[in-house]
Amino acid sequence: MRVSGLVGMVVDTILPPRCVVSGQEVERQGMLAPEIWTTLDFIAAPFCTICGFPFDFEVDADSQCASCLANPPPYESARAALKYGESSRSLILGFKHADKTYAVKAFLPWMKRAGAEMLKEADMLVPVPLHFWRLVSRRYNQAAIIAHALGAETKNPVVADLLRRTRSTPSQGHLNAKQRFCNVRRAFAVNKKHAETVKDKTIVIIDDVYTTGATVRECAKVLMKAGAKKVHVLTLARVVREGYF
Repeated sequence: MRVSGLVGMVVDTILPPRCVVSGQEVERQGMLAPEIWTTLDFIAAPFCTICGFPFDFEVDADSQCASCLANPPPYESARAALKYGESSRSLILGFKHADKTYAVKAFLPWMKRAGAEMLKEADMLVPVPLHFWRLVSRRYNQAAIIAHALGAETKNPVVADLLRRTRSTPSQGHLNAKQRFCNVRRAFAVNKKHAETVKDKTIVIIDDVYTTGATVRECAKVLMKAGAKKVHVLTLARVVREGYF
């Protein structure tokens, strides 16, 4: 047995792995309790071929939602594994704010499945960056943790500092759609040291939640302007409600 495996067994014996949502003891780190698993709402077809917004009715395979038809996004496609609901919210908030970073192990197979096509053609994965002061207060960037874990699984290179925040912005949490778009306008730029890295590359932006798409649209716009060939977006979850496409 490898030393790392033996150490893992010892740690699990002393500190049994627990579900990141319910706290119930589970078989191994990163697993969810069965009753939590059954409450998660995974996104499946049919959905908008561009932004991935799930439809409640059968549509043609290449159908687009009203939002993408009226205001085409700068990215090629966006996909998410889960609908943002009560269980996924608890899972994500624990990961994002409560140091439960080990939950990323549970996310990987879901995100690999949701983003299978874009990950095949990706030249690199790029997490949505936090501003320096936000990173200091939170101590880690949840999008970067997902990106690195996903990159290790899929063998896609990760360029964690390709994008940077040019200014500190208020939290998006309590803003409406219009306010969110205004809040992140001109808030991102390509890191100068990676100016050549972007050119003619297919890039997958990684984030935890797609709400209105304001943040990832702004990131995609910056990357395309810098010379990217294509930009895709992959998130763990997305908000699915009227007005949030």
